[in-house]
Amino acid sequence: MIAGFCALAVAEFTAAVVRPEAGPVAAVGGAVIDRAPPALKDFAVRNFGTNDKLVLQLGILTLLAVFAMAIGVLALRHRLLGSAGVLVFGVVGAVAAVGRPEGRVSDALPSMVGAVVAAGVLYLLAGRLAPASRASPAAGGRDGEPDHGAFDRRGFVIAASAAVAASAGAGLLGRHLTSAVQAGAAASREDLVLPVPDSVAPAVPAGADLGIPGLSSFVTSNKSFYRVDTALVVPRLDAGEWRLRVHGKGVSRPLTLTFQDLMRREIIERDITLACVSNEVGGPYIGNARWIGVRLADVLREAGVKPPSRGGPADQLVARSVDGMTIGTPVEAVMDGRDALLAFGMNGEPLPFAHGFPVRMVVPGLYGYVSACKWIKDIELTTFDDYDAYWVKRSWSQQAPVKTESRIDTPRPFASPKAGVIPVAGVAWAQHRGIQRVEVRVDGGPWHTARLAAEDNRDTWRQWVWEWPATSGDHTLEVRATDRTGTTQTGHRVGTVPDGATGWHSVVVDVS
Repeated sequence: MIAGFCALAVAEFTAAVVRPEAGPVAAVGGAVIDRAPPALKDFAVRNFGTNDKLVLQLGILTLLAVFAMAIGVLALRHRLLGSAGVLVFGVVGAVAAVGRPEGRVSDALPSMVGAVVAAGVLYLLAGRLAPASRASPAAGGRDGEPDHGAFDRRGFVIAASAAVAASAGAGLLGRHLTSAVQAGAAASREDLVLPVPDSVAPAVPAGADLGIPGLSSFVTSNKSFYRVDTALVVPRLDAGEWRLRVHGKGVSRPLTLTFQDLMRREIIERDITLACVSNEVGGPYIGNARWIGVRLADVLREAGVKPPSRGGPADQLVARSVDGMTIGTPVEAVMDGRDALLAFGMNGEPLPFAHGFPVRMVVPGLYGYVSACKWIKDIELTTFDDYDAYWVKRSWSQQAPVKTESRIDTPRPFASPKAGVIPVAGVAWAQHRGIQRVEVRVDGGPWHTARLAAEDNRDTWRQWVWEWPATSGDHTLEVRATDRTGTTQTGHRVGTVPDGATGWHSVVVDVS
């Protein structure tokens, strides 16, 4: 266990020199995420929410502790074999780090350096636990005879204490170095003053937020906005050092843009609702925010890109993140007139690091895994036939427009309201199509039309409420929405794979 602690502490120091994402826990955790089947990924998001990464890291540390104890027992009898076992774990961490989508050869260093240190510490400490020789016949036997009940306690304690102290110092120094590097990124965010948009978002209509207790607020705060991604270590980038490369098929004028290049363009502000494809029926992974950025279509046109409908050879835009994520977006969707953004502001402040600072993509009407690239650094124009993005390689659909959905926020499942008029309220969404109607029914009876809140725009969700004359007993409430194309959401229940869940959200309550 002491040797394992030394490995992780020294690896953290080395990762601070290389890059934080190369640490063994982050690297192995990332490799697990990369190889996890969609069903397991969905299970983690559904059951642990935004804590899924913490649960994964704790699981890795628990397994490391178990294996550390097993190797420690082995080392008591076979010191060299035990130390070799530690080196094997170092190789596993190194391979995992280098094999990640953004992996570099240097990413192997933290795991290997940590393993070499741990192997040496284990060999030293196991030697201190070897049976000591009896000093005299008075000790219970002949001189020089091994005393199997004794060992060099003093030597062990001194060696163990020194190893722990040195490793802890290395780990703390590593954290200090990492913090120093991240301080520059934090300063660049704190110093950023968002410009006044050239195209300001229309004021949210007075009736867009019904103000009903228990109902999701129309605007989701940055703190409450959902986060679903694969980054165990949130990238922290300095806006001054950020670059975006635009290249690929049909790009006649390749571009490399700085953050200041974006700031000199026409800035627009828009209210847009984002949804995750992992959102189960009635789930929480959806939020609405006011975004500030530049039109992605303008950047593509400057690079000479034409949509397929106008003869362009590329039908897919592959956005690459600094963490290795690749996200494939239909070029036609980005250039069809919707407000697809390279966003750098969220709800009146610079993007939080967890949501993509300094720049991310926001494309209304598409699930995040095919549109919402955080920490974006590269845009390549290609085709769906030529390239499968990260999640497409893992059984998700190439293209995934947001489905028409609705959710009951209040009353909560298994609530016990009093009989009488009860407001049944929630949100409905069909980004880039808009919501036309929401209906509620009780116990499989007739559908009742709910009152819709004022519509901000067709790219945002819409609140609704129905005044229910509730009677005593157990009741099941169901909701469905109809978008502005006249399409009513299906009641057929399917899971999130491969392109989003469907079905009517239902809530069971006990009216007293």
